[in-house]
Amino acid sequence: MYAIIATGGKQYRVAEGDLIRIEKLEADVGSTVDFDRVLMVGEGEDVRVGAPLVDGGKVTATVESHGRGDKVHIIKFRRRKHHRKQMGHRQYYTAVRITGIAG
Repeated sequence: MYAIIATGGKQYRVAEGDLIRIEKLEADVGSTVDFDRVLMVGEGEDVRVGAPLVDGGKVTATVESHGRGDKVHIIKFRRRKHHRKQMGHRQYYTAVRITGIAG
């Protein structure tokens, strides 16, 4: 069974046992998190699509860790103008393991 959830402005396809990195959540490591914005739940030919959310759909997960992603380099350069601007960014994330899908 799999589901499509929305969190942090993005959508993720998840199944039980998956480890995904999502936008940072304010939750302690080892605690459980419920995602109630479930857009679709399916298994084989049996697929339920919400309009926009599935009624009674819920995905539970446990928080594995918090961290920061790889550095993304941002370079702005204008040739022949003596202009160069260089920056970097590391996005915070929360790694969660999916433990249950209901819907």
